[in-house]
Amino acid sequence: MSSVTVDAAGEQLVLLPQKAVYWPREKLLAIADIHFGKAAAFRSFGIPVPRGTTTENLDALDALIDATGANHVLFLGDFLHARAAHAAGTQAALLAWRRRRCDLVLTLVRGNHDKHAGDPADVLGIDLVDEPYTVGPLSFCHHPDLDAPGYVLAGHVHPVYVLATRFDALRLPCFVLGPRRMILPSFGSFTGGHAIRPEEGDRIFITSGEAVHSVR
Repeated sequence: MSSVTVDAAGEQLVLLPQKAVYWPREKLLAIADIHFGKAAAFRSFGIPVPRGTTTENLDALDALIDATGANHVLFLGDFLHARAAHAAGTQAALLAWRRRRCDLVLTLVRGNHDKHAGDPADVLGIDLVDEPYTVGPLSFCHHPDLDAPGYVLAGHVHPVYVLATRFDALRLPCFVLGPRRMILPSFGSFTGGHAIRPEEGDRIFITSGEAVHSVR
């Protein structure tokens, strides 16, 4: 897989095809909008949606941790989708994963869905913080428009970029890099995306799942 390294506030950050950012100096992996339990929330309203999304997300996370050697995973909000995410099956899968990854530091910057869903169970051993959460020159947030002391890494938007020809169009997850903030694509496998219109000074990096490419 092919990643792209960019400079943000003097730090080298790696944009990964798997829709995450790795900060090598801190061995920190930033993940936005994983939305554990979203499928369970839909099923609680009687809407038939596929099962197995929690396992799919955890498997993807495991692959990234192993590939990067990260010892700290920082979730940029919306770790849980709704109160239905506290369902026994979802919680059992999360706890089993946490027991396998007991040496990993986990931090959650609370997002808007987390406030409605409630904090993750204490047994998961996740450090819970409010935005902005600043480490060195970087401020980790959920909302990208928040006033923060450092260069902002955020989620919330679930950005996708539309590549179009006369005959067809393709929506791909993207990283949006501006002068003062970066918006990460949604990491979750069942989260959808919002087509963005770049602002002046924004750079867009799309991911195909195999490689990251600059398109603007």
